Amino acid sequence: MSEQIRYAWGKSSLGTFIAASSEQGLVVFEFSDDRDDTLERLHGRFADAIITEDADALGDTVAALSTAIDHPERESDLALDIRGTDYQKRVWALLRQIPAGSTTSYGAIAEQLGTRDARDATEAIVSNSIAILIPCHRVVKKDGSLSGYRWGARRKRALLSREQQASEFKLS
Repeated sequence: MSEQIRYAWGKSSLGTFIAASSEQGLVVFEFSDDRDDTLERLHGRFADAIITEDADALGDTVAALSTAIDHPERESDLALDIRGTDYQKRVWALLRQIPAGSTTSYGAIAEQLGTRDARDATEAIVSNSIAILIPCHRVVKKDGSLSGYRWGARRKRALLSREQQASEFKLS
């Protein structure tokens, strides 16, 4: 029996996004500037799955993701179905340990993985398909400047700014 992947579109303060879920949890949460291209990538990634749009079933998920965009500092209780190579999953697990309001560098991630070469770690970070909940936006250049972000530098800057502002206002 083929796997079922359901998806829905959402709108947020940072633009349109797609959410796609398997029976186990969220498999894709990506900003989309081109719906056709985004759907083509979804179908390519899950070529053997039955993919259907299901806005009703994913309504709560889309609402939770909209909140995550506006408040990336908040923990999410959405179930994730994280798919990738073992190496990618190790990198993504490290990303999930970066506290909101903080950043790390590509080199620091590579060092945690036992290498000085950040290229493989960078490639894994770029291939992340679950925005914000696997916080690849918290990785910057070693000098602290912003580097590329799969969904645009404007979005990365906004997410980091939102997290920074939220952490400044936490009571001790």
